[in-house]
Amino acid sequence: MSGITAAQLKHIIDARNLTKVYKGETRPAVDSISFTIDEGEVYGLLGPNGAGKTTTINMLTTRLSSTSGDASVAGHDINRHSINIRRIIGVVPQDMTADEDFSGMENLLMVASFYDVPKKIAVERANRLLQMVDLTDAAEKHVREYSGGMRKRLELIIGLINEPKVLFLDEPTLGLDVQTRTVMWDYIKGLKKQFNMTIILTSHYLEEVDALADRVSIVDHGKIIVTGTPSELKASLNGDIITLGFRDSKAGDVIKSFPGVLEVLPSAQGTMKLRVANADIALPSLMAFVFQKGISLTTLTVQKPSLDEVFLRYTGRSLREEGAADGFKTMINMRRARR
Repeated sequence: MSGITAAQLKHIIDARNLTKVYKGETRPAVDSISFTIDEGEVYGLLGPNGAGKTTTINMLTTRLSSTSGDASVAGHDINRHSINIRRIIGVVPQDMTADEDFSGMENLLMVASFYDVPKKIAVERANRLLQMVDLTDAAEKHVREYSGGMRKRLELIIGLINEPKVLFLDEPTLGLDVQTRTVMWDYIKGLKKQFNMTIILTSHYLEEVDALADRVSIVDHGKIIVTGTPSELKASLNGDIITLGFRDSKAGDVIKSFPGVLEVLPSAQGTMKLRVANADIALPSLMAFVFQKGISLTTLTVQKPSLDEVFLRYTGRSLREEGAADGFKTMINMRRARR
């Protein structure tokens, strides 16, 4: 299979019953999962700590061998063609790995040399990448002088210096402020558009996955629980939530009788949470109903389903409760591996 080009493949990543059982353990860390990723797709992988997503990624990047099942990256078998895979992937880990005593340019050229990129081509690529993330003016500065956002941008383009077909991003905006995160999202979207790059993304910022991912898989206990587009996953919750506030203690019982209510959810005293099929459609009728019954509202909010609610529904916990993921802390720095 190693002779097949990415252009000839139906899927750039194809996993079939992929399983990993660590020595001394009886329960699989990854339990016979199967999934495919298309070329040019941004694929979000979500899961609580210990769910198996990091082990899955470690197998795809050839850090770990599988116990059973198989998987391929751009036509290369993960257990038999690790060198080929390492040359065509980029890994941007959660931890900062750039050498602080080197400049941004020096870091880029050093990593390029690990991939045997000719010096002239490496310099051209580095200049182009620095320009892409607005670091041209800082190219000759020591990395220790960079801000957190500048370092994250440098880490991103270090992972691109070998022009990978597949890019693994682990918590690419962890610790950044909202404005800088938004800028990073634009860079990631640009990679997909400009290079048709396949990106595998892990993040604890659900809004980040919602904004970037074409499809999302939620992993728990070593299995893929559900996969779909962000819109499909949110739609699977079957409805929007309308929260009403009122002073009259009897108002709640009256509001419950509104014909469009699918479910009454637990809520604080003096409020009522209703699940309706579509808030945009139900709200005018609900307001007319409330007015007709003589109920005076103090507050009204509408909440569309979020990926955090999806995660809660399928795993029984909020991803935000998990804190920052360990990510790829134990992963060998694949982008620096030649052999």
